[in-house]
Amino acid sequence: MGKIDVLVIGAGVVGLAIARAFSFNNREVIVAEREKIPGSMTSARNSGVLHAGIYYPQGSNKARLCVEGKKRLHEYVKERNVPYKNCTKLIVACTEDEIPKLEAIKQKAVLNGVTDLRIIKKQEAIALEPALTCHAALHSPSTGIVDVHHLMQEFIVDIESQNGLIAYDNQIEKIEVATGTIYVTLSDGNKTQVNTLINAAGLNAQNIANKIEGFDKNLIPKQYLAKGNYFGVTGAIPFSRLIYPVPVQGGLGVHFTMNLGGESLFGPDVEWLDDNGSLDYKVNSERSKNFYDSIARFWPDIKTRDLFPAYAGIRPKISGPNMPDGDFIIQDKKQHGIKGLVNLYGIESPGLTASMAIANEIVKIF
Repeated sequence: MGKIDVLVIGAGVVGLAIARAFSFNNREVIVAEREKIPGSMTSARNSGVLHAGIYYPQGSNKARLCVEGKKRLHEYVKERNVPYKNCTKLIVACTEDEIPKLEAIKQKAVLNGVTDLRIIKKQEAIALEPALTCHAALHSPSTGIVDVHHLMQEFIVDIESQNGLIAYDNQIEKIEVATGTIYVTLSDGNKTQVNTLINAAGLNAQNIANKIEGFDKNLIPKQYLAKGNYFGVTGAIPFSRLIYPVPVQGGLGVHFTMNLGGESLFGPDVEWLDDNGSLDYKVNSERSKNFYDSIARFWPDIKTRDLFPAYAGIRPKISGPNMPDGDFIIQDKKQHGIKGLVNLYGIESPGLTASMAIANEIVKIF
């Protein structure tokens, strides 16, 4: 029987950030990833936005860790030359009655420590973005986009520089807890003693927790799967900044973003999936009809362009349709009584932005 000091399950951006933090804290780390490449399930299937920390309830894990994580990631991407663009963001009121919602969003952001937001009038917003149609906008100067793949590779470089290891194509078969000690059986059949086990499996986090023999299943929150579809658009890029509508239930609304290659993207929408264990990443082209209607509210010229399916991501949410948005859950010994175990649930947006702060939070537990 072997022995592992720290085993992190999941090589998405959050799992890698956690493994990196442990590595630089003089811990021996292995990351177990069931796929053949890092971040292929969730991390590489989002907008790549580094959020400012605007939308989340005061005192929530999402608010606190997003604001802290933004600072840490801004420093890191500059230090490591990770491709990043501080393109800023406009949250737009498409009707007069949405203008008070901008003020409410701003006040929520101030409570979270985000003090650089500014409400601008219609004329100034259109001067910044001539293709835009709106009645007012909230300007966020500290929102940007990052190359998520490059970021994950830099985290891996850091882990491996400290003699850590990423074990791809490696599933967890069973987790046992005996006399206060954790034992993990990997897909190769080997049973290994683990001092510290971090379940950062994202979409698979609940499944991993269910593999812990004797674990109180009442402590595992129900998972809801929200698929977010993205469409590309033909023609020249219409905006130089990210353009968001006011948030909708289950997400931030169909917004305009761009990648660092200069391609325009719209999305994600919210498509609730049945919890049947299958993950369908195919974008249904017929959903473009709803996209046209949503986008036309702030960019009427979309009617002259063609939308085409780009990609989709699936968010591991812990709140479902018509429910209040859930918070990040960081579940440790205080909740479940098992020494050395942390389960992460509901790590959706702003998980990318918060990744380094989440990592710091977990290392402090130990």
